[in-house]
Amino acid sequence: RTEEKAVVSTQSGHYGRGIEDLIRSFGKHFEMSRPEHIGPPELFYNDSEAVKYTNNTRIIEIQMSMSARAIELLNLPEDQPSFILDVGCGSGLSGEGITEAGHYWVGMDISPSMLEIAVERETDGDVILSDIGEGVPFRAGSFDGVISISVLQWLCNADKVSHNPFKRLKRFFTMLYSSMRSGGRAVFQVYPESPKQMELITEQATRCGFTGGVVVDFPNSTKAKKIFLCLFAGTPVGNYQLPQGLGNENENTIQYSNDRFTGKKRKRNGDVSRKEWIQNKKQKMRAKGKDVTADSKYTARKRKPKF
Repeated sequence: RTEEKAVVSTQSGHYGRGIEDLIRSFGKHFEMSRPEHIGPPELFYNDSEAVKYTNNTRIIEIQMSMSARAIELLNLPEDQPSFILDVGCGSGLSGEGITEAGHYWVGMDISPSMLEIAVERETDGDVILSDIGEGVPFRAGSFDGVISISVLQWLCNADKVSHNPFKRLKRFFTMLYSSMRSGGRAVFQVYPESPKQMELITEQATRCGFTGGVVVDFPNSTKAKKIFLCLFAGTPVGNYQLPQGLGNENENTIQYSNDRFTGKKRKRNGDVSRKEWIQNKKQKMRAKGKDVTADSKYTARKRKPKF
């Protein structure tokens, strides 16, 4: 079977119709088995689930293949080992792929049960207990590359009242950017639920300074389809292209955009006026029991530039 790839730029968070259809169909395929819909990761991956996950031969095979593909997309130097961060390392399955490639790594995960198994398995990399939504607790310029397998979509859910997906993604990408060396690359294998969720992720990444694109492996296959978000921290060193795929060489070259988020505000939905939008927002806040300033003739009125 011939490998196929679809590539899209993260510029302004816009996708072509083809990539939206791919992500939408991908989300429908996994909507009945999404663990993030069942509960927060630290509770879902309890002791029993962590053991089943680590001992499942099918999961081991998938994790190893996806981590190998992520390392390939990092395009690291072959003549020297690199220092890699494994975001959402779990029990260390993806870390084994990093070790086999001859690199050093550190992993972070929110599930204590998963990390206990990683310690019991005596993985070569060090692991720490950490919530990636609270940031990446490492020194600036620590890592040559970053990989993450099936983790990033968890940040799009609000498992607690205090959780805000926009803020958590922004904090994660901001601190991740600073922890990577200039020109470093990060590859995230994700299972987006919808095109809007993928746009949310890429927009927050570009707001924090990343550039890059989305690579879709096997776009015409329901089961084999895999989506990778490939990001650059700063100006990439050397060639902007990543390794070619195994299919047609002319079609599998991965192009990247060096454009950042322009900061333009989105248009509000529909033809709702500024005053109506503010009144609706205040009504929602009142319904939540919060103290809101009473409406008056000055509500939503624009102030003059000078008194």
